[in-house]
Amino acid sequence: MSASSAEERIARWHSALQACGYRLTPARQAVLRVLAESDRALDATQIFDLARRQVPRLGLVTVYRTLETLQALGLVQRVHCNAQCTSYVAAEPGHQHLLVCHRCGRVWYFSGDDLGELMQAVAGESGFVVEDHWLQLVGLCADCQRAVRAEEDARKTSVCREAKQ
Repeated sequence: MSASSAEERIARWHSALQACGYRLTPARQAVLRVLAESDRALDATQIFDLARRQVPRLGLVTVYRTLETLQALGLVQRVHCNAQCTSYVAAEPGHQHLLVCHRCGRVWYFSGDDLGELMQAVAGESGFVVEDHWLQLVGLCADCQRAVRAEEDARKTSVCREAKQ
């Protein structure tokens, strides 16, 4: 996340919160900053730990309440990862879908414009009326794939050395 886009996101969130009558307390601003600057899905305790660097007296309950507010306003969205059930990422304007690396937690957005046809076909076949959808693809990013291969290679090398001794 670039500093300018994080600052733009924070400014957009400040405007949305103020328009709904929410105060911008130091605690709330710290939570906003952590989420705006992260390119990873973070759970509430991770957000709490990072935000406490800015506001040492921050309470975990404040983090949960802030996350509930931000989610209700459509500013963040929940992400379900393998390691922890609920994490959060900044919601981008418009509808988006997510790619989530289950190893490092990084998140990428993609449009999925061609999903409309699939949803119409499924609705037509099933008689189901699709009102909304949420798509999250979970896997390994390129960096983590390389790291896993390197770990496997190191493990194999170690086993070979031990076998020779």
